[in-house]
Amino acid sequence: MIWCVGAGPGDLGFLTLRGQQLIEDADVVAGFTAVVDLVRVLVKPTARIITMSYKDQVERLDEVGSLHRGGSRCVVVFMGDLHFSGFQFLERVERACQHQVETISGISSAQILASRCRVCFDDTTFITFHRRGDITPFQEHLVHVLQDKRNAIVIPRPWDFMPAAVAVYLMERGVSPDHPTEVWEHLTRSEAGWKGVLGECISDFSDMSIMLIRARAKNMAMRGNVR
Repeated sequence: MIWCVGAGPGDLGFLTLRGQQLIEDADVVAGFTAVVDLVRVLVKPTARIITMSYKDQVERLDEVGSLHRGGSRCVVVFMGDLHFSGFQFLERVERACQHQVETISGISSAQILASRCRVCFDDTTFITFHRRGDITPFQEHLVHVLQDKRNAIVIPRPWDFMPAAVAVYLMERGVSPDHPTEVWEHLTRSEAGWKGVLGECISDFSDMSIMLIRARAKNMAMRGNVR
C-alpha cells in the first residue's frame, strides 16, 4: 500500500497522529525535498528516503511504485493537506503505483490562515493557483467570488501569479482596490504577515505565502457607490 499523507503547514505539532504513525512505520518515505525534510526526524533509521524535485518527480515516483510492488510500505508526504492543492501530484503517485492510493488529510495553511484572521469558511471561498497549466478559469472564479461579497483565501502560483500579480489582475477586472487584504508567509513556522488593502499589495513575497482578500464592509461599499 502507498499512503499519501498531508504533513501539515510546517510545524510538526500540526501533523495528525495517524499521519505520524504511518511515517514512523514506513519502509519508504518519499516526497519533494522540502516536505521530506519537515518529517525526516520521524523516519526510522532503516527506512529508505526518496526526495524529488519538479524536474525528476516522475522518475522518483516510478522508483517508489517499484518498491511498493515489491512489498515495501511506502508513504508519500505532501505539504499541508493534499486535498487542497495536491491533486495533480496525487495523480502522478497513482500512475506510478498503478492503482488508487490511500490518503490521509492534513492541516492546510488555509485552515491556519482562517484561524489567524478569524474568518469563517461558510463565508469564504478557497482557491489555489498552485497548479500546472491554464489558470484562467480559476482567475475568473476569484473575480466572481469577490463580486459575490465573499472572502477569498488564495494560494498564489510561484512565480508568475504571486500576490502583487493577483492584486493587479483583480483591479484590472474591476475589483475595488479597497478590499482589506492580508498576506501571510511560513505559517506555523517563522511567520510574517502583511495587512493593507488590495491596491497596496505591491510587495514581493516568498513561495510559502498565502493571501486573504476580505469581502468589503457594507459601509465601505456604500462610500464607493457615492463616489
